[in-house]
Amino acid sequence: MSRASRVFAFRLDPASGVPVYRQLIDQVQAGIASGSLASGDQLPTVRQVAVDLAINPNTVMRAYRELEIRGVIDTEHGTGTFIADRKQPRDSAERARQLEQLATEFAARAGTLGFTVQQLIEKLQEKGRK
Repeated sequence: MSRASRVFAFRLDPASGVPVYRQLIDQVQAGIASGSLASGDQLPTVRQVAVDLAINPNTVMRAYRELEIRGVIDTEHGTGTFIADRKQPRDSAERARQLEQLATEFAARAGTLGFTVQQLIEKLQEKGRK
């Protein structure tokens, strides 16, 4: 089910001011968006993430639980946690609405941190080349 050749590793930025569980969620979603994580890829166990990052396992469980509620991951007891097979909406109007919502939320969040739309565009273009 998973591609064993790739291992996803979380990283924390203690200076970001973003809660640890939120950083974990954001990294999984960014991995999916960038293509470094795909449907069926296995995530590290809660215990492994907690040990690697020296954080409380409950923090990892909180992030994984929220990702599961959102339908981003599936947990199979005794097997592991995997990126879910998410079907993209076929309705172009729904996809356009989702993109509009995502762009608005992203711009608003970045704006509160003092970034301009031009800086966001440049960073997204840079990420798209990687």
